[in-house]
Amino acid sequence: MEFWVIFVGAVFVNNIVLSQFLGICPFLGVSSKVSTSLGMAAAVLFVMTIATTVTYLLHQYILVPMGLEYLRTIAFILVIAALVQMVEIVLKKVSPSLYQALGVFLPLITTNCAVLGVAILALGMEDGNLIKAVFFAVSSSAGFALALIVFASIREYLELADLPEGMKGVPINLLVAGLLSLAFLGFANLV
Repeated sequence: MEFWVIFVGAVFVNNIVLSQFLGICPFLGVSSKVSTSLGMAAAVLFVMTIATTVTYLLHQYILVPMGLEYLRTIAFILVIAALVQMVEIVLKKVSPSLYQALGVFLPLITTNCAVLGVAILALGMEDGNLIKAVFFAVSSSAGFALALIVFASIREYLELADLPEGMKGVPINLLVAGLLSLAFLGFANLV
C-alpha cells in the first residue's frame, strides 16, 4: 500500500512538472512532438533513477559520515552531469535522429531542476530507504513523462486546429500548460 501511495502521489498529486513546476524548460521545449517527448521521457527516467540511487548512496555513506552535508547540492549536480553526458554519448551513437530532435534540451537535463529536486526530495522521505527513494524517482519520472506526452499530444492536435492568429504558438501552449496544471490540482485530495 505504501508504494501505491508513493506512485499516485508522485504521478498525479505532486506531479513534478504540473504541481511543483520543476522541469518546465524541457516540458515546453521538447513537447512539440510525441515521439520527441517519449525520447526525453526515457532519458529523464534513466538519469533521474540512476542519479537518485547514486546521490542517495553518496549522501548516506560519504557526505553524512564525513560531515559534508553542505556539499550535497554540488555533489548531486556533478553526478547528474556525468549521467547526462553518458546518455548523450549513448544516444548520439544509438539513435542519431532522436539525439538531433532533442538538441540542446538533452544537455539541459543536467540543469533540469526536476532531476535535482527528486534526488533531494528522495532524501527527505519519511521512513526513507534506498528502495523507496528509487521507487519515488521512477514514479516522479513517470509523472514527468505523463505531463510531457499529454502536453505533446495536445500540441500536435492544436497544430491542426483552426485557431485565431493571436492564439497560435506560445499563447495557446501556455494556456494549455496552465489548464493541465489546474486539472492535476484536482488530484490533490486523492492521497
